Amino acid sequence: MIKEEESEEIATYTSKCPVCSRELTVKDYKYSVPFYGDIVISVAQCNNCGYRHRDVFTLSSGEPRKVIYKVEEPGDDNALLIKSSTCKIEIPEFGASIEPGTYSQGYISTVEGLISDLIEITDYLCNQENAPKEKCQEIKTMLEKARENKVSYTVIIYDHLGICDIVSSHKKPIYEKLN
Repeated sequence: MIKEEESEEIATYTSKCPVCSRELTVKDYKYSVPFYGDIVISVAQCNNCGYRHRDVFTLSSGEPRKVIYKVEEPGDDNALLIKSSTCKIEIPEFGASIEPGTYSQGYISTVEGLISDLIEITDYLCNQENAPKEKCQEIKTMLEKARENKVSYTVIIYDHLGICDIVSSHKKPIYEKLN
């Protein structure tokens, strides 16, 4: 777990808010993540409209790569997930894909947190009027089983900047070169 007292503010600056065009404040913090190294978390906030944006970067970059992490037994989902705003995440067993976009945000979570986010997103999408109810229920059931460690699945990160990762103290992901 990253604690606030372990951070170091390295920059504060202003920019233009993409929502209301007023001034927003951006603060960059340096953290040291166990088993991983130094990262920067950038937090932007507009005091006028409340817009917030955050991103995560490593202080070093690498080669474009694919990070493959298999969740096969209880505890595998406790791995730390470090995601920048530019990467794509897939879980092929569930047909799930998170694509980067204009307002994508970087974050640090766990694989379990990723599954919880997908459950929340699925609930929202499935409550839409035109949602295919049977397919929605099938996806929600699979995701719930994943959260309860009742099914195995694979998290794949497509990282063109070489800055994202999945970090576990007992299990290593597979790294492949990304073309």
